[in-house]
Amino acid sequence: MAENETNTVPGSEEELEQQVAPVEECQQAETPGEETTDKKADRKERKALAALEKELGGIKKKLTEAEKDLAGAKDTLMRTAAEYDNYRKRTSREKDSIFNNGVSFAVTQLLPVADALEMAAAAPTEDESFKKGVEMTLAKWTEAMQKLGIEEIDALNHPFDPERHSAVLQQPAPEGVESGTVLQVLQKGYRLGNKVIRHATVTVAE
Repeated sequence: MAENETNTVPGSEEELEQQVAPVEECQQAETPGEETTDKKADRKERKALAALEKELGGIKKKLTEAEKDLAGAKDTLMRTAAEYDNYRKRTSREKDSIFNNGVSFAVTQLLPVADALEMAAAAPTEDESFKKGVEMTLAKWTEAMQKLGIEEIDALNHPFDPERHSAVLQQPAPEGVESGTVLQVLQKGYRLGNKVIRHATVTVAE
């Protein structure tokens, strides 16, 4: 009876050891699996991060290129605007020049008529209606000249200016009058802005 009890205990220990061993082996087998999963997750995360960094690098590169393109476009726009402004100013000057030349030519052709009207208005006459008609015509002429921007050149009692005056006679300077002063206007001069259409014909003090 005792032998049976003794044999039963060792058997029970062996059975216990046999039951424990597979559990330990199972636990040991699970650990590498868990580590492998963590490594895979870590590797996957690193790959995702690397992909994001690569994508970010591409975006930065494109942004840099876009900034360069924008700077180039701004430069082109500024140069184009400057060229257009120069073109506009040039064409405006050319248009003004053509207009002024046309006006100057037309007025030059009509000045002898105006001179004749002024002489007629200054001449003594008993025909008041004729004189009034001449004066009205001269008034219309003066009004038309003003609308075109034509101005009479100042000459009388002004210093002689070869750019605006043409001296045909010289006379001794009266007392108190400086030499080179215009004493008399023989024929009126006209200008359009800074452009002289006809020089004033004058007498100058010596």
